[in-house]
Amino acid sequence: MQYLHTMIRVSNLDDTLHFFCDLLGMVEISRKSNEKGRFTLVFLAAPEDEARAREDKAPMIELTYNWDPEEYTGGRNFGHLAFCVDDIYALCEKLQANGVTINRPPRDGHMAFIKTPDGISIELLQQGEALPAREPWVSMENVGSW
Repeated sequence: MQYLHTMIRVSNLDDTLHFFCDLLGMVEISRKSNEKGRFTLVFLAAPEDEARAREDKAPMIELTYNWDPEEYTGGRNFGHLAFCVDDIYALCEKLQANGVTINRPPRDGHMAFIKTPDGISIELLQQGEALPAREPWVSMENVGSW
């Protein structure tokens, strides 16, 4: 058995691609639109998984954008996606500067939680050892849920 991808439905493809590609740094691997089915599929991979994703078609995130408006609920029961990051503080600073709420700040230098534009939780984990605790993260409270 081989893990292939996780599919999430998105309500605004441009906002979601901005979040995953521009802010988190993921890479678009492929895109397919289906006029008859009225949907677009976009497959993304983390930069360090790009070669494998292009060759093996895994591991990836599949964004499913249905052209006819739908309201998606239940993002919390999905659980979360998790990514290992090079510098959790730098990434959280970038995300926050671009309007992303840090729901669980990286107070411990190791873990943070954010949400996609459609409310899907993302866990960010510091690669290797936790970074030394520092402000403003140490003093930040949790916001909402994750």
